[in-house]
Amino acid sequence: MTMMCARYGLRFISVFITAFVFGCAMFEPPPPPNVGNRVYVANESGNSVSVIDAVTLAPMKTIALNLKGTHDLALTRDGRTLFASNLLSGAIAVIDTATFETIATIPTGNRCHSLALTNDERQLWIGNIGDNNISILDVAGLRILGTIPVGKLPGHVRFSKDGRYAYVTSQQDALVNVIDTSNHRIIGTIPVGKLPHYIIPSPDGRYLWGGSTGGTEVYVIDMATNKRVETIEVGPKPQHIAFGARGMFGPFAYVAVEDAGEVVVIDATKPGASKIVDRIKVGSKPSGVGASPEGGRIYVSVQGSDEVAVIDTGTHRVIAKIPVGIKPVGVVASF
Repeated sequence: MTMMCARYGLRFISVFITAFVFGCAMFEPPPPPNVGNRVYVANESGNSVSVIDAVTLAPMKTIALNLKGTHDLALTRDGRTLFASNLLSGAIAVIDTATFETIATIPTGNRCHSLALTNDERQLWIGNIGDNNISILDVAGLRILGTIPVGKLPGHVRFSKDGRYAYVTSQQDALVNVIDTSNHRIIGTIPVGKLPHYIIPSPDGRYLWGGSTGGTEVYVIDMATNKRVETIEVGPKPQHIAFGARGMFGPFAYVAVEDAGEVVVIDATKPGASKIVDRIKVGSKPSGVGASPEGGRIYVSVQGSDEVAVIDTGTHRVIAKIPVGIKPVGVVASF
């Protein structure tokens, strides 16, 4: 009798353990949501971020922010954290892209304007137009580490391929400042055109492209020598720039020219001898430009119609116009 009880007891325990293990397997946490194949757009007068499905080209979500003047965006490489600057509030919003929730709001300075993640994504540099400085945010701790004084009306910030130098446009001074990231000191300035605003490195990291928004030209800087090597006339009020490819060929620079209502396409394969190869009408007041990672799609925020125009780089046709919020500016893509 005792042996039978022991036998049944062991069998019960075995069944219980099997059921427990099976139950745990049945109730494993679900995988994290897919946050790829999206385009994010900052709506300055809408105080929001629009989210677009990059596959269907349909609106997915509007993220309302409890802040004013949403202007620029920066996205981590894994696509899971989105930073949004807010000019009128002087603060950035930190957004969890899996839930579309704002997880932090951080004051940075007067009229915080532009955003750039360092190459290792440990810091976010923020240009504050009203304070003529750059705030540095510790991404892990979400706290401001300090500020760097720069020139008047700082525009955008970008980093060299090796991360040793930061480049910051000074719009009122018509300069690009070069900052040593190890000590945060300005080590040089590069004269460019009137009201230099947006800058972006070429895909190979060798050249810095920028637009003189107060003029009509795009300039190219050799990042090895910090010398301007080229100026290209594109039209009145050039704004943001992105790079794309046409099949086997490229890179090509796509420049939003606000007062011409078009995107100018420049063959960027031979810096110093670049040439315009196309002009694509997109609508009134194009501003922000983003690109898919493989370079097959260009996304342009069009302020005159509160839309994003999608350009197919293979044909240079506008294949979609997607409604977004009021006065769209910055555009970033996640794939």
